[in-house]
Amino acid sequence: MSLFTRVARSRRAAWLTVAVAVVAGAALFGLPIPDNPAPVSATGLSTDWQSTQVQRLQQELPGSDVQPAVVVVSRDDGAPLGDADRDAVTAGTAGLGQLAVGGQVAPPQLSPDGTVALVAVPLDSTGGQEAVAERVAQLRDALTGFPGDLTVEVTGPPAFTADLTKVFEGADVTLLAFTAAVVAVLLLITYRSPVLWMVPLVIVAATEQLTLRVLDTIIPAVGINFAGGAVTGIASVLVFGAATNYALLLIARYREELRREEDRFAAMRAALRRTAEPILASGGTVMLGVLTLLLSQQELNRALAVACATGILLAMASALIVLPAALVLLGRGLFWPFVPKVGSAAREGRIWGRLGAAVIRRPVPVAALATLLLAGLALGGLGIRTGLSETEQFRVQPEAVAGAQTLARAFPAGTTQPLAVMTNPDAVPAVTAAAAAVPGVASARPGTAGPGVAQVDVILDAEPGTAAADRAVAELRAAVAAVDGSAPPAVAGVGELSGAVVGGTVAGRYDSATADAQDLRLILPLILLLVGAVLVLLLRGLLAPVLLVATVVASYFASLGGAWLLFEHVLGFPALDSGVPLLAFVFLVALGVDYNIFLVTRAREDARTAGTRDGMLSALRVTGGVITSAGILLAAVFAVLGVLPLITLTQIGIIVCLGVLLDTLLVRTVVVPALAFLLGERFWWPGRIVPERVQ
Repeated sequence: MSLFTRVARSRRAAWLTVAVAVVAGAALFGLPIPDNPAPVSATGLSTDWQSTQVQRLQQELPGSDVQPAVVVVSRDDGAPLGDADRDAVTAGTAGLGQLAVGGQVAPPQLSPDGTVALVAVPLDSTGGQEAVAERVAQLRDALTGFPGDLTVEVTGPPAFTADLTKVFEGADVTLLAFTAAVVAVLLLITYRSPVLWMVPLVIVAATEQLTLRVLDTIIPAVGINFAGGAVTGIASVLVFGAATNYALLLIARYREELRREEDRFAAMRAALRRTAEPILASGGTVMLGVLTLLLSQQELNRALAVACATGILLAMASALIVLPAALVLLGRGLFWPFVPKVGSAAREGRIWGRLGAAVIRRPVPVAALATLLLAGLALGGLGIRTGLSETEQFRVQPEAVAGAQTLARAFPAGTTQPLAVMTNPDAVPAVTAAAAAVPGVASARPGTAGPGVAQVDVILDAEPGTAAADRAVAELRAAVAAVDGSAPPAVAGVGELSGAVVGGTVAGRYDSATADAQDLRLILPLILLLVGAVLVLLLRGLLAPVLLVATVVASYFASLGGAWLLFEHVLGFPALDSGVPLLAFVFLVALGVDYNIFLVTRAREDARTAGTRDGMLSALRVTGGVITSAGILLAAVFAVLGVLPLITLTQIGIIVCLGVLLDTLLVRTVVVPALAFLLGERFWWPGRIVPERVQ
């Protein structure tokens, strides 16, 4: 590890390291930002999926860049609209033509029960999310002059786009502020020093900002659309959490070495020799874990893979290069008022030493109780439901969701998000008839047609995103594809098709859920194999890596079950987003194994002089405080994702938070030591550690 110890060779080397880091950071901030590639589709799925095929085929239709925003008007008391109300709707929407494509808006349409009126306003959908959000804002501003007892709401695809964009307005600043505050408080509690906590916080915050800037260059450069939002939010908290964890581990070992060495530079070199391996192994495990998302069919997941791997790489560099240089330059006084002196006794580890002694006395019942607790939590996930409809995506209900719900009470639930069936123009009558005969279809009628392709608009009875809607989509696809001659012609990006294809927002969400399930089956075993391989190389054995991976998997299922109980009975979430189980698994396995790496590598080191049982007890005593602090900090940082009003991010944050706490407070402190105490030297099988006193 001489590469890293050079930064602590002398004061001059430390100053040079800091200077080079500043110059390198400035150079990275100055990287050019390439043009952002267009998203592969609205869902992020390739042309292997029907929803993407339909999106490409729709580009061949006239007016393909137009989407309807739906103005929904209802009475506050839910009563039918009277003559005066209807006149107010006509007058209040009369001027909307100036915002509509083509300059005209159809007259208001009244629901069968007379309680709701809707006006479809065709809006230009070009220019990206911000441009669409601006047009929706203009439409909402234009809806004035309605009587006070009428509620006016704007929904439809453009409104959902606008409200989703609004969710992330100022999100970077909010997330950074909350995360930095959480880290600052926890570092202050951990170090009980008015100065020390500032050093890792400043370096970690700088690393996080540098990561976000580098992502602007790297993600588009590898050909992936970088939409920001969820990607930057997750990458930000991951960098903050991981970089602070590495800093905690390094500073704890540095403080330990300062009690042995008078020369702080020698102490830092010793600390780096001991911590570089576990930090590199930990970071490498996380990088390998998140990079498995490159195999995902979702473009968002592939962007996350690049973002998180880049962030972890920079986090390791900051912890092993920049932080050591800063610490040795500032000297021992940085730890005031608890300045470590040569020969002084360690104040840390007493609680963990007593816990380890209790576990070593009764390892079997302790391990059994811990296993029962994990199993009990895992059972809470037996009734998990997955798949959120578009109206269920937000914790704080925006106007687009409220409008869709109002519309669903008076019209067929799929009115705001009709399905699009793309077919050959000659087959439109047969396809329309076949679609209308499918159970769950409220209506089917011919839509826009071009020279070689035509669209049939289908409205479902069921609310978008529900199981009933998914069944209707599957049955509709089978029905229209079976119509002879229904296949639309091949266009750019879409090969030969065997029959008519079904797309639209509802079908896109159905395809996304199917893709998420396929990703889960592919990536779960792969990440376990990769993490296991890293542990085998690190520990030079087989049994310990298998046991460590098994404990992390157990904590994942326990956290998923525990989180579901919280979601269902406390927060009232209707289901998990279909992409959450995969992302939670990737982050929990990659991050959860970190604490086992920190503990077991130290146990292996101490076992060379004391044997496995005493080595594990010593490692638990020495690393207990720092690993617990790191775990609580990482859990708190991921919980900060809950400040964003998007249910998906809240769910990921809570599951990872709970899983990290279980790994830190139960698996690493109880289960793993109990296994080591039970197995003794066999824990390292087929390798073997012979205590030096026996040699």
